[in-house]
Amino acid sequence: MHHGFRGRRFGRTSSHRKAMFMNLAQSLITHEQIMTTLPKAKDLRPIVEKLVTLGKRGDLHARRQAIAQLRDETVVRKLFDVIAKRYGSRNGGYLRIMKAGFRFGDAAPMAVIEFVDRDIDAKGSADKVRAAAAAEAAPAAA
Repeated sequence: MHHGFRGRRFGRTSSHRKAMFMNLAQSLITHEQIMTTLPKAKDLRPIVEKLVTLGKRGDLHARRQAIAQLRDETVVRKLFDVIAKRYGSRNGGYLRIMKAGFRFGDAAPMAVIEFVDRDIDAKGSADKVRAAAAAEAAPAAA
């Protein structure tokens, strides 16, 4: 019997699973919308909602807890300064999961997970800034 075992294992070790959810949470906070498989999205939602609650608390201990989980200070800064302020008056339910069909290669069910009142311009903006910085640095190095 499989009673009392919470969460899926995804065929990974516990450290790999922890790293995978850390990366998914970082991407979701940065871009405010990501596409992943439906089971991963369902398991990611409580992790990120707890991080948003930490951001709403806003004290130093909460910030250190978020940094310990996300391991990226720029992502934590956005979480505390932008996202937590946006959901200050909302009691939970910060994320939405929408089914998005099936993946072509293996027919895995796909889903879009996004913040409820997300910033439309946030998706891909970090990648554009990173690419512009790399393009600016390339001629200087040559």
